[in-house]
Amino acid sequence: MTISPAVLWVVAAAAMLVAAVPVTSERLTRFTTLTGLSVTTAGARRIIDHFAALRRWRLVSLALAVPLACLTDDPFYLVVGWCAVSVLRDVRSPSRAPHLHGDMRIYREAWLLGLGGAVVAGAHQLLDRGATPAWLAHAAVVVAVAVAVPLAARNPAAGPAPDTTDDTALDTADDTANDTTDGTARAEHAVRRWSTRALYLGGTAIVLSGALLTPGQPLRRELPEYSVPRPFPEHTAMFTTVEDYKGPTCPWFDQLDDPCRHWLVNGEPFPQAAPYVVRKGGAPGRAPFTARPDDKAVVYLDRRSRRMMYQDAGGVRPLTGRLADTEVPTATFAGQNRYVALTGEGGTRITDTETWRTVPVPGVQKVHDLNRSGIVATTATRVLVLDHRGRTRMSLPLKKTSQDAVEDTYHLRPDGGRVVVIRQDEGRVETYDPETGERMASVMPEFPGDDVVDVGLGWSKQGRFLLRGYESERVYSLDLMTGELLRRGK
Repeated sequence: MTISPAVLWVVAAAAMLVAAVPVTSERLTRFTTLTGLSVTTAGARRIIDHFAALRRWRLVSLALAVPLACLTDDPFYLVVGWCAVSVLRDVRSPSRAPHLHGDMRIYREAWLLGLGGAVVAGAHQLLDRGATPAWLAHAAVVVAVAVAVPLAARNPAAGPAPDTTDDTALDTADDTANDTTDGTARAEHAVRRWSTRALYLGGTAIVLSGALLTPGQPLRRELPEYSVPRPFPEHTAMFTTVEDYKGPTCPWFDQLDDPCRHWLVNGEPFPQAAPYVVRKGGAPGRAPFTARPDDKAVVYLDRRSRRMMYQDAGGVRPLTGRLADTEVPTATFAGQNRYVALTGEGGTRITDTETWRTVPVPGVQKVHDLNRSGIVATTATRVLVLDHRGRTRMSLPLKKTSQDAVEDTYHLRPDGGRVVVIRQDEGRVETYDPETGERMASVMPEFPGDDVVDVGLGWSKQGRFLLRGYESERVYSLDLMTGELLRRGK
């Protein structure tokens, strides 16, 4: 039988609180009621001393047992911590054989039955599960208690007086303690009987819990009866052109053999790509998988090595080292598909897929444009123009926009001489000199009818900046200094 860790912690805290409760007059009254004892002042002192010592040693025992129980998720050690004092405090070499009253014989027989039941249950666990470390620890404690209980019961100081009647027991108590009053003798006799009762009950509780209680274990997920999980395919899928790709749709492990657990490229499983990662918050989300705009390459997280990989018809190359799920970046292609930008919490790594040179750019949250002359990127607060060594050529404040507003777009001329910023909310086009950071022009293109700017398309071979209209989807060339539009066609 197992107990959940939360319940175990609650029980442990409750045990410490109960053990710490001081000896009160109510406890003394309950003791005298259960034993039928008429208490004198001297007798009350003896009873209080007994329970105070019991409380003190039980607190010591629990202080050792509670951390062990919580660290191992094993409630057995709580039972040992609570009951060990009643069993062990009077263990010593016996001086004579015990002689028990009738009611004490009942507790002794209950102890023997409990010990027999513990042996049977422990043997069953041994045959069923084998000799686990927890079973061996429990068995060692049970054996120690099985030896200690008879020794403590034979100790004259622990058990009741050896004679068969109360009167004889009281006479013996009076004879062995010359200065002890009759009330003290009666209290001593009652405490002995109470200790013997606690000895047998505590020993029984320990041996039975040692056989029946086991450390908490996580529940094993049962696999569906209709599905036998199969391992992931070991081969590496190849392609020439990515005509179509689809993401996985089932994150749960009981669907391990289902095609929905894979990325699909051209309708076939792509098993080398990790299907899911567990990001902050604990819920599984799709692992990154990005196809190049010309459909000739993909970037993905490798399932086995946990590295970001670049794959095309020529083979596979790693882009990063091994990554934790929370460190996995997002991938984008830039610079006419030549560059791969991996953006994570610490910044961006830009890799040239022709030279395989990587430039780290700390703090960059997004790469907007990239060509042979440089990089346009944004941090949380700035717009940066960088060279391919990561050095800053120009820095502008990032314009704050509302959360649902369309982001501004940025374009770097192939020779690096101009940067164009399209303010999407305003429809305004601004031109900057990257060498000085000076704004060269700010124009508002006047589209025919109700048309507005949709997206910038970069520079034509003739060196004019190209725009596409939102409504008409027509392409225009824009004079960046005057704002004049010339239609280029649909």
